[in-house]
Amino acid sequence: MTEQPNANPQQPGDPAGDRLAPRPLARPAVDPAQAATFGRPRGVDGAFDKLYQPGSNGQSAPNLNLAPPTPESLAEAFRRPPGAEGVVLERPHGTNGSEPSANGADDPLWTKTSDPWRDPGSGAVLAGPAVQQDSEEDKDAKRPQGALLSLPEVLFGRRVQTKALAMLAGVALVIGAAGGLIGWWFADTGTELTGQASISEADAAKERPAGSIADIAHRVAPAVVSLEVFKPGADAGQQGSGVVIDNQGYVLTNEHVISAATADAATKVTAVFFDGKRVEAKVVGADAKTDLAVVKVDVKNLTALQVGKSSDLAVGDSVIAVGSPLALQNSVTAGIVSALNRPVTAGGDGGSAPVIYEAIQTDAAINHGNSGGALVDATGALVGINSAIRSSSAEGGSIGIGFAIPSDYAVKIAKTLIKDGKVVHPDIGINASSTVAGSSTMGAQVRNVAPGGPAASAGIKEGDVITEVGGRLVRDSAELLVAVRAREVGEVVPVRLVRDGSSLVVDVKLASD
Repeated sequence: MTEQPNANPQQPGDPAGDRLAPRPLARPAVDPAQAATFGRPRGVDGAFDKLYQPGSNGQSAPNLNLAPPTPESLAEAFRRPPGAEGVVLERPHGTNGSEPSANGADDPLWTKTSDPWRDPGSGAVLAGPAVQQDSEEDKDAKRPQGALLSLPEVLFGRRVQTKALAMLAGVALVIGAAGGLIGWWFADTGTELTGQASISEADAAKERPAGSIADIAHRVAPAVVSLEVFKPGADAGQQGSGVVIDNQGYVLTNEHVISAATADAATKVTAVFFDGKRVEAKVVGADAKTDLAVVKVDVKNLTALQVGKSSDLAVGDSVIAVGSPLALQNSVTAGIVSALNRPVTAGGDGGSAPVIYEAIQTDAAINHGNSGGALVDATGALVGINSAIRSSSAEGGSIGIGFAIPSDYAVKIAKTLIKDGKVVHPDIGINASSTVAGSSTMGAQVRNVAPGGPAASAGIKEGDVITEVGGRLVRDSAELLVAVRAREVGEVVPVRLVRDGSSLVVDVKLASD
């Protein structure tokens, strides 16, 4: 076993020899500037408090100038009285100085006088507000009100001098006059953009002579209704207009306005009158080929529109359209007759057959919702049923080209619908198309002939070009159709046609479609 050296060598004066010697004390160098700032004053080796307690060590520190002692008179005036350790700077809260304090001190400063001088040597304490708080009884008690001065006392009493009142009145008068003059000057002169306007007013009210548009609209409005077609539970429906043609409740309109009601019995039709009255309307009959229909309402004392003669119209005559465009009820627009006997092809949406009729063209504004409404002349008589428009946009807004079914034809169809509930139309028994541009002959070219039909019986063949029906010029297939429907079933009509460059006339007895 090897002997280990002793880790704690014996130090002098340590008999046990098991303690470490103190390590050397590392003392970093002290900055002379910091030593001058934070070090002891020269000649001072002990604590600082000895500097301010003369006599503690029997002598003063050298090289130090101490403040002179407080004069005895000031010390006696401001130090705490002997034996008054309980005296504070303020009296206890809630006392007025005439009662002993709560701490039991019997100090003449508090108890002998009502407002003693405070002891400057006392400790400061927080107390209540200096203003005395009123008790609840004092708050409830009504305080006495001083006497008020009357007007004679102010004007003639001794409280205000008469001279002062006169001067005050004069100053007020001068200020008021100056303000009035300044206001008058500003109001009279103003700026170059403001001043007093001279507006001429009419002496009499607006004149509405008989026959004016306002007079006609006033007379026609009660006979034109708005028609709402909707199915209970559906999100949307159809909307259009109608014309009361009989005081028994018959309303003439377009077939496309109430087509949903004719296709589905659950769909309801509601007539809305100009005064807001809403009445259910029943479908009497509808004819898709002429785009006309009749509904009936159960309303007493109806105003029916007088029916004029559309055959008496001339291009340029004034006309007025009345209806509910875009659901805007009782709308009135005015225009003229732009053309007569204009063949119009409308409809054909959703796979349905297009409607062809002879129409009155007008520039009176007609929009969606005007369909079925009235077109009246300058006397307020019905001359057409507004039915279609031409538009250059997908929304179908009015561009001044509208069409109405002539009243002569519309009323004829309406009477048949009221009587029989349906309409039969004359038919020639052919299918035709318009001749192509550049052809030597303008008219309706026969494409096929129905076997055993009126045309076949009259000797009309495929390829023939029909140019006249009953003396009426035919320039295309649409004019052929309207010329045939203008006749009666069973009527014999002369038909002029061109075959192999030769013109001939055949008599055709029209049949029913």
